[in-house]
Amino acid sequence: MNNSSLDRHIYDKIIGPLLDWSKRHKIIKGVIEGLVYLQKGSMLWIVHRDLKPNNILLDDNMEPKISDFGSARTLSSDVAEECTNRVVGTSGYKAPEYASRGIYSLKTDVFSFGILVLVIISGRKNTILHKRGDTVGDLVRDAWHIWKNQRLHELVDPALGSGYEIAEITRCTQVALLCAQEDPADRPTMTDVAAMLNSESMSLPVEPKQPTALSKECAGEDVASADMGQTSRTIDITITSSAPMSTRVRIILDPED
Repeated sequence: MNNSSLDRHIYDKIIGPLLDWSKRHKIIKGVIEGLVYLQKGSMLWIVHRDLKPNNILLDDNMEPKISDFGSARTLSSDVAEECTNRVVGTSGYKAPEYASRGIYSLKTDVFSFGILVLVIISGRKNTILHKRGDTVGDLVRDAWHIWKNQRLHELVDPALGSGYEIAEITRCTQVALLCAQEDPADRPTMTDVAAMLNSESMSLPVEPKQPTALSKECAGEDVASADMGQTSRTIDITITSSAPMSTRVRIILDPED
């Protein structure tokens, strides 16, 4: 694909600004079409299990193509669940039930799609704070608080400037949060997602549930994302040398002006 993969466009500071909101919105809808086909349109029920920006390729017209099916599995029906001892995929995109227990279903890719949409909107990565009992990631938690407080402009990738429709951002964010809920039973199907994002007049049926709060234990062992959508972060680092003493350093990363 001449335009490489989606992650290159999102995270590259030079070509990233060229990926305006209309292109990002088009990519979101294109990925939906691909997933609906995998789950409903083909003769099989296919779970990709590693949906992420690296595996979304872009053609000459910036149309997305889902790639890399080396981890994909088929199911016996659209409501079936399977279990594996070999969990594959990428941290930050794996559904909680799959990451912790190896259970996968069509709702596994729905979760990954939700994360993908939040990444496309924000230009951020989703970090899982494992030692604090995190199941969904800092991007999901920040996005939920920002959405709940109706401050969606704080979530939007700065590279987009003001070139976006806040109504489209709001709808896409709410749908993404519905997809990224911890309980697979709470997530919509991809057919439902397509209906919600293709019809602006359609009211969204429910509100996404608030992600589970992080554990306070081992709070200094992971990279901590600030709450309420702020971009400043605190990082605790333990530096150990051959001396019998270790040094603990706290670094505050302030948001850019």
